[in-house]
Formats: sequence, C-alpha cells, structure tokens
Amino acid sequence: MSRILQNYSFPSGQRIQLKQGDITEEKVDAIVNAANRYLQHGGGVAGAIVRRGGIQIQEESDTWVSAHGPVPHNEPAYTGAGKLPCRFVIHAVGPIWGEGEENQKLAAAISGSLVVAEGLGLTSIAFPAISTGIFGFPKERAAKIILTTFQEYFKQHPGSSLKLICVTLIDPPTITAFQHIWYDLFHS
Repeated sequence: MSRILQNYSFPSGQRIQLKQGDITEEKVDAIVNAANRYLQHGGGVAGAIVRRGGIQIQEESDTWVSAHGPVPHNEPAYTGAGKLPCRFVIHAVGPIWGEGEENQKLAAAISGSLVVAEGLGLTSIAFPAISTGIFGFPKERAAKIILTTFQEYFKQHPGSSLKLICVTLIDPPTITAFQHIWYDLFHS
C-alpha cells in the first residue's frame, strides 16, 4: 500500500501526488514503465512490472516493437496491464545520462506519456522516476524536469481527462530528491 507524502491541487481541479510505495500496486488507470527503446523488460521498474503483471506484458511489448519499431522518447508505447491493478502500462523511454539532450528527452517522455493517457481517455496515472535508475540521470535534476512537465501540461490542458498524476517512488534517496524539488515548486 502506498503512502501519500505530498499532494497539490491545481486551480482547474487536477492533482499531483508524491507517494512512497510500489508502483505495481497502484490502483490507477495506467502506470508508466521506465522502458528501453526495444521494450525488453529485464530489470528495474520494467522487470518488476512484468514479474507482477505477467509475461503477456512482455509479449504485447514485443508485438508493439515488431509493428512500430523502437520506441522514441516522445511517443511512448502502451500495452495491457496483465494481472496489475491498472488497465494499461505506458512504456516511456527516458534518456541514458551522457547521451546528449537528456533534459529535452526526459521532458518528451513525460509529456508523451500524458498525451498517450489523454488519448486513451484515462483519469489517473502513476509515474516512476524515469531514467534515474540504471540510466543514471541525476535524481534532483530528473525530479525538476518531471514535476515541471506536469505543471506545464496542466497549464496548457486545464480541461484534460487526467485528474490525478501520482509519482510513486520506492527508495528513500529518490523520495528525498523529489521532496526537495516539490517544496521549491509547490510551496513557494
């Protein structure tokens, strides 16, 4: 069971929550997977999603890549959620630290995920800290980009079908990094 650490409501009624917990247990319309371009879900968040949700998530991912090719940063893929308590998994490809244009690529992965969710008519979505694990993106820098991208999206789309965005994190160092940025963005 996840625990809400922070909650912010926009004037338009949409909310962002920072939570401590396991993203694979989130009861939202979709969770976002921190994926690689070929949707091979071996380790990290991706591995946990397939272990909990079932092999059909990997099978649907393989079918997606066969049909569409490698997944770009700005156009995430999506699959069913198997045995997970959500309906969809949106597979966002964040940048690997050091490959160049990391900030823009991370923002594109986040906003692309929101566009996919909106296209599916979803009302709630949960994100991990994309690219901050094995891809090596600095946690506070990623937190600022991710949270700022959410702010901008809701400013530009006040009538969005999305009513709740959760950032669900499991490890204390990442939670601490997001809390620092959260305070700067939402408590000033």
